[in-house]
Amino acid sequence: MTQQNARKIEVTELVLRDAHQSLLATRMATEDMIPACEDIDKAGYWSVECWGGATFDSCIRFLNEDPWERLRTFRKLLPNSRLQMLLRGQNLLGYRHYEDTVVDRFVEKAAANGMDVFRVFDALNDVRNVRRAIGAVKRSGKHAQGTICYTISPLHTVQGYVELAEKLVDMGCDSLCLKDMAALLKPQPAYDIVSAIKESLGAAVRVHVHVHATTGVTLVSLMKAIEAGADAVDTAISSLSLGPGHNPTESLVEMLEDTGYTTGLDMERLLRIKEHFAKVRPRYAEFLSNITGVETEIFQSQIPGGMISNMESQLKQQGAADRIKEVLAEVPRVRSDAGYPPLVTPSSQIVGTQAVFNVLMGRYKVLTGEFADLMLGYYGETIGPRNPEVITLAGAHAKKPSITRRPADLLTPEWDQLRSGALALEGCNGSDEDVLTHAMFPQVAPRFFKTRAQGPKNAGRDPQAAAPAPATGTQAAGQSPVRSPITYEVKLNGRTHNVTVTPA
Repeated sequence: MTQQNARKIEVTELVLRDAHQSLLATRMATEDMIPACEDIDKAGYWSVECWGGATFDSCIRFLNEDPWERLRTFRKLLPNSRLQMLLRGQNLLGYRHYEDTVVDRFVEKAAANGMDVFRVFDALNDVRNVRRAIGAVKRSGKHAQGTICYTISPLHTVQGYVELAEKLVDMGCDSLCLKDMAALLKPQPAYDIVSAIKESLGAAVRVHVHVHATTGVTLVSLMKAIEAGADAVDTAISSLSLGPGHNPTESLVEMLEDTGYTTGLDMERLLRIKEHFAKVRPRYAEFLSNITGVETEIFQSQIPGGMISNMESQLKQQGAADRIKEVLAEVPRVRSDAGYPPLVTPSSQIVGTQAVFNVLMGRYKVLTGEFADLMLGYYGETIGPRNPEVITLAGAHAKKPSITRRPADLLTPEWDQLRSGALALEGCNGSDEDVLTHAMFPQVAPRFFKTRAQGPKNAGRDPQAAAPAPATGTQAAGQSPVRSPITYEVKLNGRTHNVTVTPA
């Protein structure tokens, strides 16, 4: 088949968001992305992911950048591109559920500032937690992409993923994304799931596939997904790819040559994009992930690399670094007790931290507040039943009952309160955008508002200068590297202790 007759495979480029989130701890400054924007805009991508995930947090926490201004900048510099973001459903870009009208307001403002495609996911695959956000995207006239978080357990099946896809389409999603945040998606399951979705919902339903590269098998998974009928795949320009990142864009282009499929991407422009980020990357060596090769052990443990590094850090702080193997063995047991949630932000941090506590203090002798909420249903439904004995312990710890309703139904309207709280802060400009920034990160935003006028601070360094040792913390695909420390009130042997943990 000639390339003229080949089936077009669309590509979403990740270099402006997930690529540097996965490899450089989300530290890349907007000014280091701007020079590549013209080539990115004209390379022929279906969309350019550039916002959401941990970028919002990192902008105000580390870079003194207004994330809304970053979005507006991309909108100006990428006039021909669909801009895409990752949205955590009812959590938006924060780490708690927000009341429905706040979800509506966030989506409305993101759309008004230039966002086109909203990839909406829930860590538990609980569709109740994405319904409001998807509805808000549709009302804004933008593209709603419903997300299936891929994971492996005795309860996760091809048919189960198909049923989830059917629910998302029934909600009005314009497309679907099979999202593999830990590089667990092997080639045959990729083929089986995509083909089953297409068979059930029809060839016209758009299916996108997102994978990370950590286990070394997922470029083949993308090929099998394409053969099964996938319409689009996610890749990252090669100079910011592989490791816990993603498969290289140029490799996909070359792989598809003479196969009956084509991306239609402009390789000349891709190489210019590659060269630009190859020059930028060394400036962020301090933040580079320690995972540089392949980690096939993830298939056995199902624990993303960044989650392991976070648990190692917690154990070192307790003088128990030698107990990491015990913790790795405990994680699957905790996950089973919790009903087999996918391990993605925030469930990965919640399960991992509880596993550390179980090893150090005895199984469920101490519960974190977040784990208790997960067990009691305050994050949503899990695919499997939760251990009733642990539910009882969680109820006693949290002093509240378990629930089966949608967690956000328990929330009361909060916009007026959020607005008054933000307006009282020095440096708040009074816009809805600033109110939303404060709502997402109430501990970080006040400092940012005070210093915003000083302008952005580039975290990159001259690679010729003496550089500090690489950061010890790596992060897994889809996990935020910029979580705030969390202090737990722990009761042990009749005494109360404050335990502070910094999640991955």
